[in-house]
Order: sequence, then C-alpha cells, then structure tokens
Amino acid sequence: MDKETKAGIISEYQNKDGDTGSTEVQVALLTERIRQLTNHMAGNGHDYHSQRGLLMLVGRRRRLLNYLNREDVGKYNKLIKRLGLRK
Repeated sequence: MDKETKAGIISEYQNKDGDTGSTEVQVALLTERIRQLTNHMAGNGHDYHSQRGLLMLVGRRRRLLNYLNREDVGKYNKLIKRLGLRK
C-alpha cells in the first residue's frame, strides 16, 4: 500500500484530525491490506508465507471488529456497511 492510499484511507475514516489509531481507521487499513493480499493469493496459490500473513490480518481485523461491536454497536454497523463487510 503506497503512502497516498494509506493517507486517503486515514482521512476518510478518522474521527478527528490527527486520528490514526482509532479502531475504525485500523479496520479500514487492515481491510485494504487484506484485499491486496487476496488478489496476490489468487495468482500465487502456493505462497504459504503470504497465506499465513493473510490469516493473521483477518484474525486481527475480526478481533478489532468484535471490540467495536462490544463498545459501540452504531459505529460497528456503520463501519461494516461502509467497508462492505458481512454481506
């Protein structure tokens, strides 16, 4: 992920200026990395190191989403709708 893409995602999902670590920003960044790795895995099925990294990212995103669901269900629902998750 290049710097421009990352900065765009952060500015789109931040709660206030300078917010780079909120749960929403973290989940959005992880989702972009997961999409990139999924595309990579489509053409490189035997890349088991990347496959393990992908599974770890999915697990991290799942834990963050579970936390957000516990803390603020409204933010959780809004975020999964914006990201297109849980269809």
